[in-house]
Formats: sequence, structure tokens, C-alpha cells
Amino acid sequence: MQLKLHNTLTKQTEGFTPLDPNEKIVTFYSCGPTVYDFAHIGNFRAFLNADVLRRTLELLGYKVNQVMNITDVGHMTDDAVADGGGEDKMCVAATRLAEAKKSGKLPEGSTVDPSDPMAVAEFYAKAFMEDSAALGMRIVDDAKANPSLMPRPSQYIKEMISMIETLIEKDHAYVASDGVVYFSVQSFDDYGELSGNTIETLRSGEGGRVDMDTQAVKRNPADFMLWKPDASHLMRWPSPWGEGYPGWHIECSVMANTLLGNVIDLHSGGEDNIFPHHECEIAQSRCATGCSAFSRYWFHTRFLLVDGTKMSKSKGNFYTLRDLLDKGATAGAVRLELIKTHYRSNANFTMQGLKDSQRQIDRWRRLKDWLTEHKDVAANPDGPLVIAKEQFLAALCDDLNVAGAIGVLNEAVNDYTIDTDPEANGSSTLQEELSALLEMDQLLGVFDLETKASLGDLDVPKIDSLIEARLIARDEKKWGLADEIRDELLGMGVAIKDDSEGTTWSKIVQ
Repeated sequence: MQLKLHNTLTKQTEGFTPLDPNEKIVTFYSCGPTVYDFAHIGNFRAFLNADVLRRTLELLGYKVNQVMNITDVGHMTDDAVADGGGEDKMCVAATRLAEAKKSGKLPEGSTVDPSDPMAVAEFYAKAFMEDSAALGMRIVDDAKANPSLMPRPSQYIKEMISMIETLIEKDHAYVASDGVVYFSVQSFDDYGELSGNTIETLRSGEGGRVDMDTQAVKRNPADFMLWKPDASHLMRWPSPWGEGYPGWHIECSVMANTLLGNVIDLHSGGEDNIFPHHECEIAQSRCATGCSAFSRYWFHTRFLLVDGTKMSKSKGNFYTLRDLLDKGATAGAVRLELIKTHYRSNANFTMQGLKDSQRQIDRWRRLKDWLTEHKDVAANPDGPLVIAKEQFLAALCDDLNVAGAIGVLNEAVNDYTIDTDPEANGSSTLQEELSALLEMDQLLGVFDLETKASLGDLDVPKIDSLIEARLIARDEKKWGLADEIRDELLGMGVAIKDDSEGTTWSKIVQ
């Protein structure tokens, strides 16, 4: 069975074959977070889709060498501009934490010195690793054994300087009158192939923004920064062009090249990475190496909406994983909710959807427990789950159709009634069915995820049962009973909220 995957570069769905199909090894670079804050669920949607893609490749028999960067320098606040205008995001994070420290409102668990951006980066990088592990991302386990697989740009400054020198030597980059080193987009004929933003449209201000403040020193308004001398920048390193820091785009080119090679099989990110970040990566990498390709396949996840609108702290619909866990969600439900909508469609996250995902997992888990209990019972060798396994994988091989795969699994689960003992007949055992279910979960990745410890001693099943009883009482207009149940929940440290989507609950933070 071959994986068919939509390639952003060619705008077509193509059969996937690695660079060396005989070796069955896939090189995979994933754009990771900039650790200036806690990653939000929109970030994790892209990361988790990349994880599902990796799991699918592994089930097909490939060994996946995956690298995911953790950006700790050079990513500017205005990343719609190829130069990356504004301030360095890590410096902004340091300023924000300094203000929080002054007001006594540092994030929980933080004793970081806000005057040290690297310490700030380490604090949020550690939080990201914890959240990623809670959501079952396999790259985290890899990085525990080999930390270089989740590299920090600040560790690759020497290699960045070397690539920039190569680009200058090949006339693909130049030092401008302001001392900044720029990449010359006119030196690369294929610039814009990924995003559709041609040099002509960029020059006229269409298709993507340009930095108006630096146009006077550039050869072309679309040229982008590789290195900026700035002796006042909090994070800076010596270079042939003065003490300063690298541009965001050069970082991923260097880390992918150093850790995976000149040409890689797969590169993933959110759709907001397509331009300028990934477009610039292609230009730098190909011009530095002289290769006809940088990544052969490009995989991009579309945006996540919350309650039908863009996430915003001011709207109160901005969530990190930690926010949701404190509201009583499990990491498994969050994972399923973020991967179940096709990655090339905008997803809409709602609390009701999260509850539905939890019910789905609970249903699968009950069957898993039942099959485990009865795994030695004789059964038909071609049981529903064994039959479903191939159809499940076929759905995922169809451009990661997770929803279709879930539908196949649910049809098989519907064939079971687990209230009674199974009949002891057949030439196989239910162990085969259990194995098929567990194999399908290797792709969904929800069975091994546990409720976050931050819920403390809260009895989640009891909470759900009380909420269900309260809803029945309200439907029957037994208002006194409903109030008693609400008070019991409050006594357990649980606050409830009724809205148009139903009732949700959250842990009361003292």
C-alpha cells in the first residue's frame, strides 16, 4: 500500500516514495515552535498532523528520521515580512516576563531570570517538551535519546555563518550599505514556486509584504535578511559582518542540511509558514548546495478556528493544552480533536467537539478492555477489527484521511456487544482482534495518553456522572436537585458553566 500525499510544491496529490526507496528511510524536517510563550492548540494541530504522517509512514514499514527545531533566536514579531520586521520574539518574551515578575504574576513554575532571553527560551522549551510528550508526539521520545533531533538555532551559529559565506561567494547574497547581509531573490529563478508569490508581485506589494524601511539599501524589495549586525541585541554572536544575529529563515535551512542532508524527503509546517519562511528556505538551501531540490514533498496544515473565529486572548477563546487540561480535558481527547479534521481543511475547535472526542475514546477503550479480558476466547480469524485494519490504513494512505479511518474503526466497533461473554467458537482468538485495535491506535495515538496530573485528585468519571444527573434534573425541572448537584461539584473543587453548547466544567484554581 502506497501513501498518497498532497504536495504543496506541485499543488498535486502524489504517490510518496523516499529519495532512496531501497533503504526505506524517510528524512523529515518539521518546523517547530518559537519558544517565546506556551504553544497554543493551533500550533499543536500542525505538530500533531506531522506526527500522524510520521506514524503512517512507520506503519508502512519506513524508518523516519525526523527533526523538529525549537527556535530560540531570530524570529521577529512581523513574520509576514520576509525580513522579519519588528522585534525578536524572544526579546519580547523576556520583556513580558520582566513585567510579570515586577507585578508578581510569573507563570506557574517559573523562576526564570527575564533579563536572560536564553533562560526564557529554556523555560518555554521545557514546557513545550512536556506538552508534546503529554500529546504523544514521537519526536519527543527520539529527542530524549538524541537531543540534536530537536535542535536550537543558537547551537548552529557557526554553520549559519558558513552557509551565508557560501551564498555570498556564489553571488546569491550581498552585504548592503547598512551592514545587513541579504539574500538576492533575483539570483534564484524558482523563487515563488512554492507560494505563488513572484518577484514581480512582491515588488508591487502584492502577494506578500515587504519591509518598506529597508528598501533603499536592498537590490530588490523582496530580498530578505540572512544576518543583521546589532551590538545592542540581547542575543548576539561575532561574525564576519559584525556582532549580531541570524535571520529566521537561514536557521531551518542550516539545521535541515546539517542533520538530514542536502535534499530531504519531507518538510512540514502550518500554512502560515508557506510564505515567507518556507519559500525563503528553498531559495537559500538550493542556492547554497546547488541541488535541484531542497525538500521533495511539502506538507502544510491549515488554520485552527475556535468557536468559528480566529483564536484571540481578548475574545477568551485562546487555549493552550494546559488551559484545557485544567478544565478537565484529557490529553487523548485534545489530540483526537486536533487531528480528526482533514489537515488541508480549516478545523473548528469547540468544547462540545472535545467532549465528543472523549466519548469516542471512552468507547474504544471499553472495547479494548473487554478484548483484553477475553483475548483467549476462540473467535473467527476474520473478525471486524482485523478486516477493518486494512481499510483503516487505506484511508490514511489517501492523503491522511483521518476522519475516514475513524469511520472505518467505528463501523467495526459497532459489531461488538460487550455486555455479555463472547461465544467460544472459531479457529482463532480475540487476541487477533485486540492486536488489530492496538495497531490502529498506533496511528491515532490516544490509548496511552493519561489525564494530566494537574487535575490532582479530581474524580473525573464521578464529575461526568454528576453533570449528567444535573442535566437530567434540569430537563425534568427539578431545580432544587440541580442546585444540590452544582453545590456538590463546587465542594469537589469543580466549577460548571452552561451555554448554548451544553455544560462544561473546570478545576477551581485556588
